Amino acid sequence: MTIALIAHDSRKELLVQFCTAYVRIFSQNNLVATGTTGKLVHDATGLEVRCLYPGAKGGAEQIGSMIACGEVDVLLFFRDPVSAKKGEPNEMDLLRLCDVHCIPMATNIATAEVIIHGIENGDLAWLELQHGQP
Repeated sequence: MTIALIAHDSRKELLVQFCTAYVRIFSQNNLVATGTTGKLVHDATGLEVRCLYPGAKGGAEQIGSMIACGEVDVLLFFRDPVSAKKGEPNEMDLLRLCDVHCIPMATNIATAEVIIHGIENGDLAWLELQHGQP
């Protein structure tokens, strides 16, 4: 399963802590992330993360393209709904893409917990079938 990771600046540390807490589950999946977020996750956990451009320089659009091409199964986007900075990834474009392509998307730690436990329990295995993955 391919899990995409994005976090606004004020939520990057929270995403790193989340990945640390669930490192076993993340290690059993393919990870792709915007540049800075991916580097932080890799440095803290040792997980292999395919790092794209930073979010403000097109990384979120790269992930959006991967979603549209059926290359992402789950998106974890820890966003700051109150004080996101200008130039940070726009969650509405990604939310629309996830809705169109039936991709589960978490925008905070609570929904990410539900998704990660679903992955752990095999409840989201249908996603791999949908995308033709083994």
